Amino acid sequence: MPFAGLGLHFLVALFFAVHAVRTGQQMYWLIILFSFPLLGSAAYFLVIYLPDSRLQHGARKIVSAAAKTLDPTRELREAREAFDYTPTAQNQMRLASALLESGQAADAAANFEACLKGPFASDPEIKLGAARAYFSCGRYMEAIQHLEEIRSADANFRPESIALLIAQSFGGAGRRREAQTEFEKALTRFGSFECRAEYAIWAATSGEREIAAKLQIELQQSMDRWNRVTRELNMPLIRRLNAAFEMAK
Repeated sequence: MPFAGLGLHFLVALFFAVHAVRTGQQMYWLIILFSFPLLGSAAYFLVIYLPDSRLQHGARKIVSAAAKTLDPTRELREAREAFDYTPTAQNQMRLASALLESGQAADAAANFEACLKGPFASDPEIKLGAARAYFSCGRYMEAIQHLEEIRSADANFRPESIALLIAQSFGGAGRRREAQTEFEKALTRFGSFECRAEYAIWAATSGEREIAAKLQIELQQSMDRWNRVTRELNMPLIRRLNAAFEMAK
């Protein structure tokens, strides 16, 4: 039994080691994982894996959706009141995020940019927020500029999110070759359902029928193995996929 437990700990550590290499984490994590298989794996799960996992993102989305259903303007209202009362950078960041969530992308971009003019000028989280806002209001090249600055400054900061948003922004800007290159890189590096789905959406809406058809088969093979909870968590993305494939017919 002790040997079986040790083997299990090693397999868990190996799983996280593969994740660390694929997502570009610092190499000291490999030393921690294999020097302390149980504690190292627990630390990696809490510090690296869980914060970026779809499970946690899904839980946040469910809680957020419930709150919006009960009071759809509450967060924006409270964020605006907090900023009006105490116009700090932190409160402006909160207001910018609330504006983006409420669909006011242009106002969100303006507030994110204001935050980037002070002591948080190089903050990657704010730059990512600004990039998302610019993408949402169709200012794709400004989104790409922020995203490339983040990638240059810290290649390990949310690498999958950055890669996908850069690819989508190139696609929005009509730069098909750059978009395809970025999608291919993201898919090769991360191999996630989201990468494959976003690539398929771009391909289907850009006339890349062969690519879209290949990805559609791979996506369906993944979805066939899902349980109900996983399907529910991914439902917004599935709806976008179905809409893109329907348009491509």
